[in-house]
Amino acid sequence: MALSCGIVGLTNSGKTTLFNCMSNTKAEATNYSFSTGKSNIGMVKVPDPRLKELEKLQPTEKLVQVVVDIVDLPGLAKGASQGEGIGNKFLGELRNADAIIHVVRCFDDENLPHPSGSIDPVRDIEDLDFELQVADLQSVEKKIARTEKLLKTGDKNAKRIIEILNKYKNHLENFQNARTLEVSDEEKAAVGDLFLLTTKPVFYVCNVDDDAAVNGNKYSDAVKEHLKNESTEVLVIAGKLEAEIAELETEEERLEFLQDIGLSEPGVDKLIRSAYKILNLETFFTVGPKEIRAWTIKKGSTAPEAAGVIHSDLQRGFIRAEVMKYNDFIELKSEQAVKEAGKLHIEGKNYIVEDGDILNIRFNV
Repeated sequence: MALSCGIVGLTNSGKTTLFNCMSNTKAEATNYSFSTGKSNIGMVKVPDPRLKELEKLQPTEKLVQVVVDIVDLPGLAKGASQGEGIGNKFLGELRNADAIIHVVRCFDDENLPHPSGSIDPVRDIEDLDFELQVADLQSVEKKIARTEKLLKTGDKNAKRIIEILNKYKNHLENFQNARTLEVSDEEKAAVGDLFLLTTKPVFYVCNVDDDAAVNGNKYSDAVKEHLKNESTEVLVIAGKLEAEIAELETEEERLEFLQDIGLSEPGVDKLIRSAYKILNLETFFTVGPKEIRAWTIKKGSTAPEAAGVIHSDLQRGFIRAEVMKYNDFIELKSEQAVKEAGKLHIEGKNYIVEDGDILNIRFNV
């Protein structure tokens, strides 16, 4: 499932350091005021402790995690919407992302200059929002101009589309993100071809220093206060510390390191799960002696759609799905016990798969 999160932030915010902690691709992190002009793309395994719990009850040859694509976009410079730095390229690539991870600098470091000369994460959030709003406004205005030409030719839908576009235009001109505009599905469809940057779901990562890894600091507190009325998530992560954790070779070493600093798991694991969640994804499982695998589906997918994720033949020839709930299987210890308890369900084509479902697909082609 080709869904991706784009990591954005001003230069020297630490986003590439976090990308390297998450990804199988290692990118160069620089100390320059202007970052490199290329994006880094990595596949990220989504941590899911349920896989190991399933393995305790069903020994298997391998465990397979779900993955999502993460794109580390070049650091943003002020004026990106006007083509400053690698602005146009940055914004073009961001349009292809399904969601945004905004890394905000919440640490002091004299050796790592801030492009604006001081540390102010709220200002940085507003600066990036402004750049995206300006880019979206330009897109909307261009479509208004195109649609006005259609209006002159007698196009029946043109007038309504212009009304919708002006609604977005006014909202953006008031320094508001398009995602906060209350619109109908019809109105969303009218701007769907623009891939507006500020419609994308976003969550924030406060990149703090080592000492603030557990409780945050004044900068991360300011970010939380600034975003308290928005339906978004704010994570506090010490990127430099996460990089040290990622370098440790064994899980035992990592756990010991985490315990010493007062954390229960790497912050980057929370980041990956949040990325998975913001993409509106859920996980179902297939369980057997050859492999126990986690599969990715969009929330609200039907059983045949989930079957199609495994293989197109399973969707084409779908007959039924045998469904166990993860909690029932863990509690009762075996598929047979789940059956005897009457908790193994036979579901048809209209069944909506839920997160954690264990599926066995019956099909015929």
